Order: sequence, then C-alpha cells, then structure tokens
Amino acid sequence: MKWILKLLLTALAVLLLANILPGVDVKSYTYAIWVALVIGLLNAFLRPLLIFLTLPATLITLGLFLFVINACIILIAAKFLGGFTVTSFWWALLFSLMLTFLQSFLHSVLNEDNQS
Repeated sequence: MKWILKLLLTALAVLLLANILPGVDVKSYTYAIWVALVIGLLNAFLRPLLIFLTLPATLITLGLFLFVINACIILIAAKFLGGFTVTSFWWALLFSLMLTFLQSFLHSVLNEDNQS
C-alpha cells in the first residue's frame, strides 16, 4: 500500500514539474503515473548497471557524473513513453534534480504522517 502511495506522490511531482518546466511535458496524470513507474523501474534495474560501467568517471568527478546518469534515465523514460517529452539533456538534468528534491520532501511528509 505504501508503495502505491509513493508512486502516486511521484506522479504528482512529475505532473507539477511538467507544469513548471517549459522543456518537459506530460499529457495527463495517467501518463505521469506511467512516467513514475518507468523511472522507478529504470532506477531499480538500469541505474546500478550504468553506475558500475561509469565508475571511473564517477570517481574522477567525485560523484558528479551521477547527475548525468539521472538525466540519462529521464531521457530513456521519455523515449519509452509517448505522453512524456523532454526537449534536451539540460531539461532532463534540471527535471531530475527537482524531482529528487520534491520526492524527498513529499516522502518525508508521508513518513511524518505515518509516525503520528
């Protein structure tokens, strides 16, 4: 149940960021749910492989290359889904940064509600 709530909160964050950022577009809340699901699956399966393959670059840049990996995950999700478009790498990078911060905020609010 908690997993579904986190998915819905992530979809809400995706929809909110798509309305704020001009380089990112999501057609509807249903597509935002699909975006959240695909990003979650890509983060679970593809991200560890990308981190392993780019470990030297990540170490040389002191971890900053992980931002590039996050942006690539967003771009791959945009390629898979027709209702989600990202116009450039830079918009994907900004979207991934803002999504991370918004997700952490929303999930912390969710955890505070569960502890009460």
